[in-house]
Amino acid sequence: MNHRRRLPLIALSLSLAFSGAHAAAATQTAAADAPAPQRELRASYTKYEYRIPMRDGTRLFTVVYVPKDASKSYPFLINRTPYSAGVYAEGELRYGEDWYPAQIGPSKEFEDAGYIFVKQDVRGRYMSEGKWVEMTPHVAARRAAGEGQESQDMYDTMEWLLKHVPNNNGKAGIYGISYPGFYTSASIIDSHPAIKAASPQAPVTDLYMGDDSYHGGAFMLAANFGFYANFVEQKNPTNGAKSRERFDYGAASAYDFFLKHQTMPNILGTLNDGQRAYLAPTIEHDTYDQFWQSRDISRHLKNVKAAVLTVGGWFDAEDPQGPFTTYQAVKKYNPGTFSGLVMGPWVHGGWARYDGQQLGHVRFDSKTGEYFRTQIQFPFFEQHLKGVKPAKAIAEVTAFETGSNVWRQYTAWPPVQAKARTLYFAPGGKLSWTQPAAGAAAPSDYDEYVSDPKKPVPYIGYATTDVPQEYMVSDQRFAASRPDVLVYQSEVLEEDVTVAGPATPKLFVSTTGTDADWVVKLIDVYPAEYPSGGEKQRGRDVGAPQTSLAGFQQLVRGNPLRGKFRNSFEKPEPFVPGKVEAISYHLGDVNHTFRRGHRIMVQVQSSWFPLVDLNPQTFTSIPKAKPEDFKAATQRVYHAAQTPSGLQLLVMPTH
Repeated sequence: MNHRRRLPLIALSLSLAFSGAHAAAATQTAAADAPAPQRELRASYTKYEYRIPMRDGTRLFTVVYVPKDASKSYPFLINRTPYSAGVYAEGELRYGEDWYPAQIGPSKEFEDAGYIFVKQDVRGRYMSEGKWVEMTPHVAARRAAGEGQESQDMYDTMEWLLKHVPNNNGKAGIYGISYPGFYTSASIIDSHPAIKAASPQAPVTDLYMGDDSYHGGAFMLAANFGFYANFVEQKNPTNGAKSRERFDYGAASAYDFFLKHQTMPNILGTLNDGQRAYLAPTIEHDTYDQFWQSRDISRHLKNVKAAVLTVGGWFDAEDPQGPFTTYQAVKKYNPGTFSGLVMGPWVHGGWARYDGQQLGHVRFDSKTGEYFRTQIQFPFFEQHLKGVKPAKAIAEVTAFETGSNVWRQYTAWPPVQAKARTLYFAPGGKLSWTQPAAGAAAPSDYDEYVSDPKKPVPYIGYATTDVPQEYMVSDQRFAASRPDVLVYQSEVLEEDVTVAGPATPKLFVSTTGTDADWVVKLIDVYPAEYPSGGEKQRGRDVGAPQTSLAGFQQLVRGNPLRGKFRNSFEKPEPFVPGKVEAISYHLGDVNHTFRRGHRIMVQVQSSWFPLVDLNPQTFTSIPKAKPEDFKAATQRVYHAAQTPSGLQLLVMPTH
């Protein structure tokens, strides 16, 4: 092909229109592009910009970096993104063939080995034509003009690249983090035969069922508000704004800001029309209706021909469920296709940006991010795109076991060796593996507290306007001292206890209201005497100066259930005041060792603010709730023989 028949030079500045929930993937791009490059990529790669036509005539803006060494052929490595294929340089986002990023692949190993790197603005974003749709439904009864299907757009892109970019070896890989992780998954359905490897990383999979928007039917308020306040509709192709603007909370913390506005109509009223365009539908569709079901990409992950390596972080606040759902769906629908899973001790996209030695005050004792990039991710693509046999076979499941801080390899997730055991609540705030016996004398068969929407339990112990990435391992002592939080704690452990798999609260509860949230938190309590470890070595890790962890109550996993969805996320039901009911829900997956000398703690509460929106505690449509709908209620958790509340865990046999 004559490379002179390409897009004219574009040198336009663009804003970074992202923040919060999906933004870690875009932050990865900015973090990779912003620093001064270690070497001049233009010396090894030539950059081209194209508009690739789709089958409906829509043209997608695509950037291609081609190795200058034309003596051999190379595979494609593709990233499709709604966060711009431009380059963040000199404080602005820029397009144009003269602008090079500091990094063009997932890590420097790929650049050194030689790949044809491709980055594409997805349909309707930035310099691509067409209409952008949130989590593009794979199947739609009717598509408006300019709307498309991601697998078809990927297929058409692949066909064009194979024909028009010289020195390719006929193979391609695709990867992406967060929203680009969704586009990775969606792109391999009925996949083009040239796509041999795919890695959806922190993939947005089902926004309602445990990813960005809803957890247990409760709206994830703070992160979504911050993200959608900046992720706005665009007229495309567009060069965007010239500067990035963050939402101004004024002098208030996020806690005070959201508590002051209280209701969803009031909160939405603080945004302009453009900011509300994407956020409002996610709030208005507060049940698992067709809006959400049509956007669940996991049910369509069929006819996948590529080997798939799904990646996630144990402490991913945005998309903690997506990796598990994606891994299981690819495995279920595509027998014979490799479906692998990697889970590490990372925040959203942290494996691409950090060494991964520490998060907050919690240490992991090794460079876990570097290990993933060099020992798993790079060999995976080398194997499937170049035929390079890895030094060590990549296991179906590679999971970092926190607490003990070791990597484990499993043949499936959850591990087949893990067996279900329940930690039961007992009088006096005790936690035991023994189920309450019938007839046992007890001062009371329940514990209770008053939940007041005017004084909700915060999710962190300090004020901030952002969702701090380390909150998922933060110290919970601030909550344990509140009268509206129940605390159950085991005796000091005499041997290690390793849990690997989903955690499932099984509670018997009642409320004086007609709705209630039930937030359960699994916590690792450190001994009263614990080494400080000195000061943290500052670097790229998310963290803080290391202090003593004596008595530290580390959050291991927490999630809410909005009580009206206890039987169905599609058809909510009110509580009958005072009636005892059984509830059970998915708290999340865990791979953690509670070390000998530690304790296991479970906390139960009915608010987690403003991480989760306020429940009025009256049965109503929360997007339309009025101030008078928010009422205090008395919540009870029962632990008698007939009502044995507890937390079910999958426990590994002792070594």
